[in-house]
Amino acid sequence: MKSPLTVTFLGTGTSQGIPVIGSNHPVCLSTDPKDNRMRVSVLIEWDDHTIVVDCGPDFRQQMLREKVQKLEAVLITHEHSDHVSGIDDIRPFYFRQGDIPFYAEKRVFEALHKRYEYIFEVENKYPGAPTITEHTISKDLPFQVLDKEVIPIEVKHGGLPVLGFRIDGFTYPTDVKTIAPEEMEKIKGTDVLVLNALREAPHNTHLNVEEALEIVNEIKPKKAYFTHISHLMGFHAEVEPRLPENVHLAYDGLKITV
Repeated sequence: MKSPLTVTFLGTGTSQGIPVIGSNHPVCLSTDPKDNRMRVSVLIEWDDHTIVVDCGPDFRQQMLREKVQKLEAVLITHEHSDHVSGIDDIRPFYFRQGDIPFYAEKRVFEALHKRYEYIFEVENKYPGAPTITEHTISKDLPFQVLDKEVIPIEVKHGGLPVLGFRIDGFTYPTDVKTIAPEEMEKIKGTDVLVLNALREAPHNTHLNVEEALEIVNEIKPKKAYFTHISHLMGFHAEVEPRLPENVHLAYDGLKITV
């Protein structure tokens, strides 16, 4: 029998987060904590295991908020800053545990090597820098993280390939604009589907609400949650009731069991 997953939405905001710096938009001024969104990431736990998908600029605050004591793997969807720029904050885990396993495509590791050269240096490495164990993955092959099989799912973020991940009955593709038919097949049968839904209006590299709902209707999961949400979506309390019964706006700190 498979162990159930506990999924915590560490962040559910778009690349700028909510509130946006300097914005006087009503959602950015909201006092509802569900309208305050860090950059997008999820924590996945089962048995005594803990992994995350992406480590963006709010990673430190997210780990402190959830009182995370250990980190056994980091799965990276793609190289954009809102998904990787918290990489240095894995250091406390590294100091206690040793090398941290990262799983990403070759292209993503190449980008990280350029951006965070000091982490990947071999000779004369600064002693305070963390060390990452690189596991190169691709859309074509499932891979093993601890005792779970992970199925990678390629989606397109505009023209950029991005990997989503399926673990048991939980599927998490974010920064989606389009999904090829053969990749959709990998998602079918999932119990809980998480998708980005940036706003009501169309966007050239992200799903809007209407497009995300079309995918939900095709996959037919038991439940779906929208993430990577912009302030232009509107107030959480007003948008949530308008969604179908099995579809919800995720919010920071939300925990679900799969």
